[in-house]
Amino acid sequence: MADTAPDRRITMVIHALGGGGAERIFCRLATHWAEIGCDVTVITLDTAQSDVFHLPLSVRRVELGLIRQSHTVWQRLHNTLVRVRRLRAAILAAGSTQVLSFTDKMNVLTLLACWGGPWQVVIAERNDPRRQRLGFVWEWLRRRTYPRCKVWVVQTEAVARFARSVVRRPVVVIPNAVGSPSLPLPPPELPTTQIIGMGRLSPQKGFDLLIRAFARISPDYPDWSLQIFGEGPERANLQRLAESLGVERRVELPGWCAHPEAALSAAGAFVLPSRYEGFPNALLEAMACGAPCIATACDSGPAEIIRDEVDGILVRPDDVQALTAALRRLISDDALRRRLGLRAVEVASRFDEQTFLAKWDQLAGLPAHE
Repeated sequence: MADTAPDRRITMVIHALGGGGAERIFCRLATHWAEIGCDVTVITLDTAQSDVFHLPLSVRRVELGLIRQSHTVWQRLHNTLVRVRRLRAAILAAGSTQVLSFTDKMNVLTLLACWGGPWQVVIAERNDPRRQRLGFVWEWLRRRTYPRCKVWVVQTEAVARFARSVVRRPVVVIPNAVGSPSLPLPPPELPTTQIIGMGRLSPQKGFDLLIRAFARISPDYPDWSLQIFGEGPERANLQRLAESLGVERRVELPGWCAHPEAALSAAGAFVLPSRYEGFPNALLEAMACGAPCIATACDSGPAEIIRDEVDGILVRPDDVQALTAALRRLISDDALRRRLGLRAVEVASRFDEQTFLAKWDQLAGLPAHE
């Protein structure tokens, strides 16, 4: 991006602005670049009706309205071709040669839309492509389109090593950032009996493991309860699981929470039981709020954030027994929870927002210290 940005125009592409870590970071970047005087166009496949995060008026928003179900192979092919054609027209109309795309399938569509054109496309991977399987056709397309990017941005060194084996293009590591909470943190002596989980209700996030672990310890800690914030396709399955284990009255699925600081600051424990990850914003936010945290040491993400036994606890992924033992240990030890929570807030300085924005500014060819 850096060598063709004299006019400070940037086109940004994502599927939608619904609730999620990728969408949150995307909107933060768009807002930042608009605030420092860039001409920013944001293109989404979906309409603004699905928005959870919002953009300032200074950002030009293009809604393609092309999110729809495909019921046959030919319908999928037709819808994909329509998306590529409409996306190319929108990128052309935006007038910038700098294009930034977020998330895997959107990266594929953007690279197809920009094929043979004057655009320099930066793609941002927000998950672990070694584990996030897209299906045969999308995987085939990813292998053939990703080498056409200008730069591939990932969030961890583990994913970067994989990316460098796939493309002969620059691969840049930019971890997510987190700010200090706007709400004052509760005093460390304040007793709390709420376990919090947060993220998309999908198999990736492993909330079924958390419900099973909670069910195992719940008879010994009758005052404790579990809340899992988020939405997704596994909601009904998780509710049925809680019912089958007899803990449905102590497990709550309140839905998406746009401002989770109050819940995180009051959490007796925060648990991220993911089977795989990118660089989880929910974990960053929980630690910044001083929550004592447990997370799985999956192939990418949490182990780069938590310093095991210093500011959180790491356990093996997909291991209910290990998760149960860690949860029991944390709940039963007030001093451990206080110690981990007091050190957890250091995450806001370890992954500060100014460093994050400066790295993206450099990638976009923008002057430093704006």
